[in-house]
Amino acid sequence: MKTHMRARLSFALLVLLLAAFAVWNIGLGSVAVTAGELLKVLTGRGEDPTMSRIIWDIRLPRMMAAAILGGALSVSGFLLQTFFANPIAGPFVLGISSGAKLVVSLVMVFLLGRGIVMGSGGMILAAFAGSMISMGFILLISHKVKMMSMLVICGVMIGYICSAVTDFVVTFADDADIVNLHNWSMGSFSGMSWDNVKMMAAVTAVCMLAVFLMSKPIGAYQLGEVYAQSMGVNIRRFRAALIFWSSLLSACVTAFAGPISFVGIAVPHLVKCLLGTAKPLLMIPGCFLGGAAFCLASDLIARTAFAPTEVSISSVTAVFGAPVVIYMMVRNRRGM
Repeated sequence: MKTHMRARLSFALLVLLLAAFAVWNIGLGSVAVTAGELLKVLTGRGEDPTMSRIIWDIRLPRMMAAAILGGALSVSGFLLQTFFANPIAGPFVLGISSGAKLVVSLVMVFLLGRGIVMGSGGMILAAFAGSMISMGFILLISHKVKMMSMLVICGVMIGYICSAVTDFVVTFADDADIVNLHNWSMGSFSGMSWDNVKMMAAVTAVCMLAVFLMSKPIGAYQLGEVYAQSMGVNIRRFRAALIFWSSLLSACVTAFAGPISFVGIAVPHLVKCLLGTAKPLLMIPGCFLGGAAFCLASDLIARTAFAPTEVSISSVTAVFGAPVVIYMMVRNRRGM
């Protein structure tokens, strides 16, 4: 009974935080929007066309993108932590996001140099290819090293290599559109459109449904491969599904917002502490809500803390997420 009550209170808190940060993201900025003005615009009674454009064309798409992609990144981190059975595994730390960033950059440079603009679907496919390539290297390395700490170090090195190559590509690009990739390569929710939001929402919804349907096998796998096999779980197919859906979620985030650090590690840990359980039926929706709220809060700080200058979203998520990761590593070290 206490577990159910704690879960209900935890989800109520996450929804409340998500709603509050969503409203603040729309209302705060270089042009302040009052609650009354926001309500008028949302109900179609807004009299100021400039205010309507600011809300409908700039702030609402950005807010929706931050919430959707933040939730997707957090769930991707939870799946990777389940796969590697380690709480410090995540798409950014393992170099998966950097691999996706590299392939997207190379494809965009190649196409833009020939006057071809890549659509949202193409960006997701390119990012997914990069994610799978990086994941392939990580899986190869995982068979050679026994300590998870070494695997994380190898992932960080892969991330550095991919980021360095991406920086070279962006730095020496001539086309103005390619040069603008710099902000994206650092991580940013700026410039989102409703078409982007529709695409990322569709991909994330499919992924979330598939992951939620895997809740029971994930719960069995958390208790060990032997137990999962005894419960009828096909381990090879299950592990392949974990890799596929976590990579697709991470690719969707990277395609639209670039690499975002520490969300995939810190948020699942915070949600687990909040819920007091690691049950997938609670963790999957909890991670999505927590990741959405975390990225909304981080994006709000990135936009307003040093206005009119906007800092990269990864800089903010690192400030708040890195201490959580350090705490987890120290605690795990003490438990060894």
